[in-house]
Amino acid sequence: MRSLLIFALALAQWFLPVGALSAKTSNKEAAEKAAIERVIRASIGWALNKDKGLLYGSVAQDADFFIFHPDSKSTITGFEAFRKLVEGFFMNDAFKATGFEVKDLRIHLAKSGKVAWYSALLDDFGEWQGKKTGWVDCRWTGVLEKRAKRWVIRQMHFSIATDKVSEKKPAQ
Repeated sequence: MRSLLIFALALAQWFLPVGALSAKTSNKEAAEKAAIERVIRASIGWALNKDKGLLYGSVAQDADFFIFHPDSKSTITGFEAFRKLVEGFFMNDAFKATGFEVKDLRIHLAKSGKVAWYSALLDDFGEWQGKKTGWVDCRWTGVLEKRAKRWVIRQMHFSIATDKVSEKKPAQ
């Protein structure tokens, strides 16, 4: 019986550090995911106050930055093209962001800790020349990369489910 107790104690000492390491990993992953979520929300929420610094700090400022929008004409390739869109449309006095909601956000972190990807549903509302506009349940995915200890979005994809679009069309 005594040898069984000694064996159990030795086994417990071996597993305790593994449990502590697992808790540390879990806490670190939770902290990383919280930082990633702040970047994701900043990439949309910046528009409420037209805080370009917040926006530009949330995306990769290089030629590989990429966005697919629901329409085929609005694909963005490269940060400079994105900056032109921001300056020409979102910073225009005719545009006003009025609200957004990120729903069902799912963040996944690569084992390397340097890459993450997400998916969510996005409600994003604004006005253009006083007329209401926006997306409801827009499918939103993206990829982030950790650079110099900060997360930046490298790629985003927005799409509207075709069955939802057809539901909104009036019957012929």
